[in-house]
Amino acid sequence: MNPQLLALIEHYGVVIVFVAVLIDQLGLPVPAMPVLMIAASGAAAGRGFGAGLFLASVAACLIADALWFSIGRSYGMRVLKTLCKISLEPDSCVSATQSRFERWGVNSLLVARFVPGLGIIAPPLAGALGIGWLRFGALSGASAVLWTATGLAAGRLFRAQIDALLGQLQRLGGIALIAVLAVLGAYVAFKWRQRRRFYAELRVARVTVEDLYSMMEAGAEPLIVDVRTHTARRLEPRWIPTAIHAPVESMATTLEALPRDRDIVVYCTCPNEASAALVAKRLMSHGFKRVRPLAGGLDAWIAAGYGVESQAARSQAAS
Repeated sequence: MNPQLLALIEHYGVVIVFVAVLIDQLGLPVPAMPVLMIAASGAAAGRGFGAGLFLASVAACLIADALWFSIGRSYGMRVLKTLCKISLEPDSCVSATQSRFERWGVNSLLVARFVPGLGIIAPPLAGALGIGWLRFGALSGASAVLWTATGLAAGRLFRAQIDALLGQLQRLGGIALIAVLAVLGAYVAFKWRQRRRFYAELRVARVTVEDLYSMMEAGAEPLIVDVRTHTARRLEPRWIPTAIHAPVESMATTLEALPRDRDIVVYCTCPNEASAALVAKRLMSHGFKRVRPLAGGLDAWIAAGYGVESQAARSQAAS
């Protein structure tokens, strides 16, 4: 490895790794894993300061996780919606994360850092679900150790290749920096274009909460479908009266039971009614003509002051 780069890593590697991992785990697009691998490669060629890199990376992970977990406990679904509004992959942001939590349970935190999109959403979601600090801390710590160890091990294992790549980049000088920035810019532009295309697909006629309420009051009996995940229903345990619960992931089996001679209104609690709009599109592709997502979803219905049902209210009424 280049002596100047080795000296830089030796003197500032721990700080660089800590800052890069912290920023990455907070959600900004910083390539923390490559930084960790390069630092590990340098440590293997230097004076063996790998323990400092390990502790710095684990500490950065734990700090970021604790912050997001606290925010999730305080703000619940609001912080998840905000994260997904600014995400480059809004189509899978909340619903995919909630589905993984339902499949794997809270243990999904162990592998969250290795799954694109899941790492940043998992800690606040765990906080929103009311998972205890002790359990979260144990899983977060185990995840941080596993992720960091993987990066350090990869850096040492591919030390020769990393050294050769860095040598090529050094010889190219400014051209290499421009190329790296160009690739990063192209990636962000590609994801942004995907994001715009996704939102363009959501442009389907919506029904307002006022119109839905008028339909219900007039006896039109629209079929109201709640497509939220089970986790989303735990976070917001209320629903529109008469609504049937049909999560997105089970929509394939629900299709057969839906009537084609009634108005169908689909709602969720996700940003831009993403899940509801996608389900509406799917139903239309299967020949349903009278289906529309609810503008603003359940949040707009509650904000308008219309009645809702909940399991607690049902239990109280039954007793």
